[in-house]
This record gives sequence, structure tokens and C-alpha cells, in this order.
Amino acid sequence: MYRIVDKKVLNPTVVQLQIEAPLVANKARPGQFIILRVDENGERIPLTIAGADRENGTVKIIFQIVGSTTEKLSHKEAGDYIQDFVGPLGVATHLDGLKKVCIVGGGVGCAIAMPIAEALHEMGAEVTSIIGFRNKDLLILEDEFKACSDTLRIMTDDGSYGEHGNVTVPLKEMLEAGEKFDMIITIGPLIMMKFVVATAKPFGTPVTASMNPVMIDGTGMCGGCRLTLNVDGKKVTKFACVDGPDFNGYEIDFDEAMSRGRMYFDFERHAHEATCNLFKKEVQ
Repeated sequence: MYRIVDKKVLNPTVVQLQIEAPLVANKARPGQFIILRVDENGERIPLTIAGADRENGTVKIIFQIVGSTTEKLSHKEAGDYIQDFVGPLGVATHLDGLKKVCIVGGGVGCAIAMPIAEALHEMGAEVTSIIGFRNKDLLILEDEFKACSDTLRIMTDDGSYGEHGNVTVPLKEMLEAGEKFDMIITIGPLIMMKFVVATAKPFGTPVTASMNPVMIDGTGMCGGCRLTLNVDGKKVTKFACVDGPDFNGYEIDFDEAMSRGRMYFDFERHAHEATCNLFKKEVQ
């Protein structure tokens, strides 16, 4: 069992937890993830590590309430326990040799982007961060990004905070103005990452995209997280849990990934509704 040390609600649908897991905290690196179960009958879900405190032995996770398990997890409080917390899993984001990097995060994907920006900042790299949200109410981690970014651009779809527009607007402006980045690292909705790659392509800037498809075992055995890459004109199958989650953005078949991601939408929605109704009955 793993104790929840601290809980913070970042916005109406996003929650941050600090979990006591010293072995995981000691090994965790930016870009890696864990797989947890809320209780002994729960499903396994992957969540990217949003930070690790080696001294205190805690791991930070940030999640959006979208399904049954994240709904259950959101009702846990500091002092409560969760059943399983396994990791760190996946390949850490490659940061060696990077001197000037643009981090592009969207929505809850900013929780994954933030520790990468922090690590780059600590390495002495020049960090430009572009983070986007649908509106002001969904904004998260502004202060954290300010602390580790040389330049920060905040975008909202409706213009209610920061600048009006999506994340590709300032990215295109910078590239057209002659900015040269060693790497663009993008993390967020698949459609956002697809257009970040399309924006960078005319300029030849390398792009790393963090993929978070459905995962079950985290070892590459189930095949649920498989992705198709186009490498030198050939289709190659990779598994996000063991080969990723980071991949060359120019090689990813985003259309296939989006199609696979929609397969369980109705099932997840119904499961979420059933879980919400269960908690409402308990309150009554």
C-alpha cells in the first residue's frame, strides 16, 4: 500500500497527488511513468511522473478526471492509501547535449512537460515554454513554468488568459523569426502534437513527441500501447511502454494513434458515469 502524502486540486478536472514511494522516487527521471491501482479490484492505469522528491521519498502525479479509475482516485485524500504504485517505467526523455529547447505542452500534458523543462533549466539550457489550455479556468502550473523557463508563452483557445490562440501560433512566429532550437519537445493531445510537428517540419527542427496510448501491463506484452512509425519509408511497430513514451514526431502515424485512442471512448464514458453515480449514492 502507498500513502498519499498531499493532495492539491489544480482545476475542476485536474488533481495533483504526492505519493510516498521512496524506491520509485530514487530512480525516477523526467519522461518516465508509473502504473497504479487504486484498490485490489481496480484497473491498471499509467500516469506520467510529474516530479520526484528523493529526500522525502515522494512521487508527484497529476491526472485529469476522465474515467472510472481517475474518478475514484480523485476522491482519495491525504493520509489515504492506494493499492499499487509501480515504476519508474519507460525510457526517460533524452536531454543530453541540448542547449536550446522549446517545450510545447497542452492541457494536462503540461504536467508531463514541466519536469522536463525543470531538468533542462537545471542543466543550464535555454528553455522556451509554450503552454496551451481551452480557457483560463483550466490553466495549471503557471508559476512552475515561470520558474524554469527563459521565455513563457501562455495560450488559451478563447483568449481568456495569456494570448488568444493555440500553441502553434507562437511556435510558428518564433521559427519564422529565425529562432533555432536544438529540439522541440511536445506533450499534449494527439491533434495538438500532430500540428506542432507540421508547424516545425518546414524549418527542419527536430521534434520529440510524448505518446500516452492505452497501456495495461507496462512491459510490452499486451500490445495495447502499440504505435506505427514510418521509418525510412517502412512501417515499424513500437510499444510506448517500453520503447517510449518519447518518439521522433516526424515518424509517428498520428491519424492511426487518434483512431485507436477513440476506440474505448464510449466504454470509458459509461464507466465514469457509473462511478460518479456510485459516489453520489454514498454521499446520500
